[in-house]
Amino acid sequence: MSIVELLLDTAREDTNLLIKNDELGDNFNIPRTVDFILTTTELEKAETARDFIDDNRYGDSSIEQIDDQYRVVTKIIMPINQNILCSVSGLIACVGKIFDLEYDGWGSEIQK
Repeated sequence: MSIVELLLDTAREDTNLLIKNDELGDNFNIPRTVDFILTTTELEKAETARDFIDDNRYGDSSIEQIDDQYRVVTKIIMPINQNILCSVSGLIACVGKIFDLEYDGWGSEIQK
């Protein structure tokens, strides 16, 4: 998948999740911790991506192992207005593409 296709798919998925959260009464202006997830089966790739994210101060990243998968979890405190969320989500998706990890989206608690 090309970077352009990745960014388009990511923006579409992000927007769909924002629509669902809006229907649940989420106030996007309230900052909250947002988790962005990259996955791989290779620990070295996970460590490289985590270090890149941390070194560039994109967020606070850690690695979780679940069975044979490694998850790079990047936590960022931010509002989730569409323009902000889609920009950050696109950045994390691109980091995943660069280091050959799969972007598994984002999640946050609904704020009312």
